[in-house]
Amino acid sequence: MNLSKKFQDILDGKKVDPPLVGTVTTAGILDLMDISGSSRPEADNDPEKMAKLASSLHTVAKFEVIRIPFDVTVIGEALGCQIDPGTKARTPSVITHPFEANPEELEIPTDLLERGRIPVVMEAISLLSNDQGLQVPLVAGIEGPADLASYLCGIRYFLKMTVKKPEIAKDIIEKCIDACIICANSYLHSGADAVVMADALSSPEMMGPDAFRKIVKPSLIRFNENIRGHSILHICGETDSIILDILECGFSAVSIEENVEDLKYIIDSAHRNNTAVIGKISTVDTLYRKVPEDVRKEAFRCLDANIDILAPGCGLAPETPLKNIQSMVEARDEYVEKRFRFKRYNDNKN
Repeated sequence: MNLSKKFQDILDGKKVDPPLVGTVTTAGILDLMDISGSSRPEADNDPEKMAKLASSLHTVAKFEVIRIPFDVTVIGEALGCQIDPGTKARTPSVITHPFEANPEELEIPTDLLERGRIPVVMEAISLLSNDQGLQVPLVAGIEGPADLASYLCGIRYFLKMTVKKPEIAKDIIEKCIDACIICANSYLHSGADAVVMADALSSPEMMGPDAFRKIVKPSLIRFNENIRGHSILHICGETDSIILDILECGFSAVSIEENVEDLKYIIDSAHRNNTAVIGKISTVDTLYRKVPEDVRKEAFRCLDANIDILAPGCGLAPETPLKNIQSMVEARDEYVEKRFRFKRYNDNKN
C-alpha cells in the first residue's frame, strides 16, 4: 500500500498499521533549507522553491506526510494585512489590522484566489502533486477563522468583541470562514490530499470554551459542509475541554500538541467518532531542545496511546535539529520491530 493510500485510509477512519510519520504543521527548518538550497523567505513567495523545500521533508527528513506553506498568514495577507516577511530563521507575521477601526466593512473579495501568495501556494501544490518521483501525501495549510479575524481586526479588539459584542464577532467569523472555504477548495482542486486549518486563537487558553462553542464551532461545521475533500483541525494548547465539540465539526482528523492533559481520552473519543488523531511530539521542548533518544521515548508514548499519525505537536522552530525529526521515523520503525519480535516470541512460546 502506498503512502497516499495509507493517508487516505487514516482520514477515512480506518486503522493503518504501522502509523505514518509526518507533519501537518509548519516545518521549514534551517537544516533542510541548507540541504535543499531553497531558503525562506524566498521559498514563501516562489512556487518552485516552496515545492523544493517541502519535498526535502520527505527526501531528507523521511517524513511520510508533508505540508505547505511554511507559515499561517497567507489568507490574512490576501485580505489586506501587511506582513513582515521574516527571515530565514523567523517566520512571517502580521503587522497591520486593516479592519480594526471598521470590522463591519469586512467583505471577501471575488478575486481572493488571485491575491497575495495564494496563487504561489496553489502552483506549489500542483508541482508537488504532479511530481511522479515524490509520491507522498501533501497537506495544504490555512489559518482558521478566529486567527484570521484576529489578523484583520487585531487580537485584543477581536477577543473583546467575543465578550461584549458576540454577534459582531460571529459575523466576522462567518465572513472569515467564507474565505477559508474558498481557499481550501482551491488547494484541494490543485492537488492537495487534505487541508489543515490552524486556529490558535480558538484554544481554551485564549478564547475560552464557551466562546468557541457559540462563535467559532458553527463556522467550522459549515466549513466541512462546503469543502470537497479531507480536512484536519489544529488548535494549540490544552484542548481537552473542547475536544467533544471539535469532534462534532466534521473534520477527518485532529492535530494535538503536547499540552493536552489526557491523550488517551482524546484518542479514544476521536476513534469512537471515526476521527484520526495526529501528534504530539513536543516541538518547544523535545524536538527543539533535546536529543534523538528523548524524541524516541516520547514517540513510544504516543504510539502506545494508539496515535494515527506520529507528528510534531505544533509548528517546528526553524532551529530544530534535522537529526531530531529524522529520529521520529526511526523511533516508529524501532517500535514496530520490537512489537513484531515480542509477538513472535509469544507465538513461539505458545
